Amino acid sequence: MKLSEYARVHGIQYRAAWERFRLGRIPGAYKDEVGTIIVPDETTAFSLNDAAVYARVSDPTKRTTQLPAQRKRVEDWAVANGYRVVESVAEVGSGVNDKRRKLASLLKRNTWGVLIVEHKDRLTRFGFEWFRLFIEAQGRRIIVINEAADDRTDLIQDLVSIIYSFSARLYGQRRSKKAVKMVDILTQAESGVDDAVEA
Repeated sequence: MKLSEYARVHGIQYRAAWERFRLGRIPGAYKDEVGTIIVPDETTAFSLNDAAVYARVSDPTKRTTQLPAQRKRVEDWAVANGYRVVESVAEVGSGVNDKRRKLASLLKRNTWGVLIVEHKDRLTRFGFEWFRLFIEAQGRRIIVINEAADDRTDLIQDLVSIIYSFSARLYGQRRSKKAVKMVDILTQAESGVDDAVEA
């Protein structure tokens, strides 16, 4: 809730609530990126010190190598920064897929107060600010460890997912083989770019 609502619930003036915040007397209260003071709802079961870690890769071939490494980096960062990791989820899936089962399950749980991801695109390729708004409306937070990411391979996998999905919708499942050809073209183009960079 906002600080003004906190003041109303506690029957005090806004200025008194602000003074409590300034002195650190409101547990878990923080300023968001635009300066609004957010106070966790006291009826919730989570603490802002309890963290959920989420790791994701698009490519199934990275399931046993890069995915566990990414998850461990985020967990280590959380612990080093004073958070208690209460949930840790890793899954393979496209960043444009809005039906990721493990992420959906994590978002429904009331055990964590902070969701920590390595990069914004690990959570979603599009609509990250919507995630942030909805999570902060619950009195929770999202922390992105590295604001910038440059994983071209993963980005290509997500682009492939978009093309395949739209092709299937437009032309039907049987004709989505055209999307597979387009995927091959994109993959070859990616290899050509890498070769050019190395040369």
